[in-house]
Amino acid sequence: MATAETLQKVDHTALKVNQLTIIILNIVAFVLTLPWLALLVALVMLLGVLFKRPGFSFVYSGFLKPLGWAKPELVMDNPQPHRFAQGLGGVVMLAGAMALFGGISGLGWGLVWLVVALAALNVFAGFCAGCFVYYWLSRLGVPGFDRHPPQNTFPGMRPKGEITDDR
Repeated sequence: MATAETLQKVDHTALKVNQLTIIILNIVAFVLTLPWLALLVALVMLLGVLFKRPGFSFVYSGFLKPLGWAKPELVMDNPQPHRFAQGLGGVVMLAGAMALFGGISGLGWGLVWLVVALAALNVFAGFCAGCFVYYWLSRLGVPGFDRHPPQNTFPGMRPKGEITDDR
């Protein structure tokens, strides 16, 4: 089990804005048939993993938060599973974009819509499929997956622990 000492403050509003941005941009990419936009979403997601932050955090911190349209929701949580989930989604998006550019549009858009569906599940139901995978890999003892869900939290579900509104 994760202990209070290993948990960190994770801004779940930043995560939600990231997911909503991914959903919106991917729907726009599909409707307007813009495979380059799907590729851009994939690259931003992967860069977010590299910089250890939600890829589209600039939408939150640069626009929505300063305008008062989104407020921080800090939850004691593990950031590692969220980064893993974003990386996994970024890889799926990259595969989808490659399929689109390779002329395999059914597969490409299918992978893009998979990411949309899983992001929507996260935003609207509080279940992160990538986090679930991370925690099961941890349970299986896979090296590099060393975090456990916060106490009394089902793997992949949003923690129900103490929420702070510190800025």
